[in-house]
Amino acid sequence: MAAKKKKQTVNRRRNGQFARGNKAGKQFQPGESGNPAGRPKLTKLTEALTAKIAEIAPGANEETIAEQIAQALINEALDGNVQAIREIADRTEGRPKQMLDVDMKLLDWRELARAHGLDETDVIREAQLIIKSAARSGGADSDSPPAKTRG
Repeated sequence: MAAKKKKQTVNRRRNGQFARGNKAGKQFQPGESGNPAGRPKLTKLTEALTAKIAEIAPGANEETIAEQIAQALINEALDGNVQAIREIADRTEGRPKQMLDVDMKLLDWRELARAHGLDETDVIREAQLIIKSAARSGGADSDSPPAKTRG
């Protein structure tokens, strides 16, 4: 039985790259989106829930389900429920921005080691021990082969 040959795609080189002058790889002009309509704004579930909570609540005096839910959330907050308080604050004032402090001064592990009074060879030796230990125990990524170490 003869070995199957890989089907050669038109306008591609043997390594899979597009051939020079290929038009298929340039479907969109610069600044033109491949999805002009964008992601759908609503899903069927969102539409159904929006319609349902806009209905008048059963047994309520012209009060919608959404208004009853809002009142229940307010009652929980007044009883001291911290999650309800947080939810109301997030919905009315927006979530607070979270600050992240990143020290970009030390980019090289060698500089970081020296800053903590460590010798480079000690850091390398310790890293090798951690890798070997992780490889023996299956490690966090047991699907990947263990890293090769020198010496």
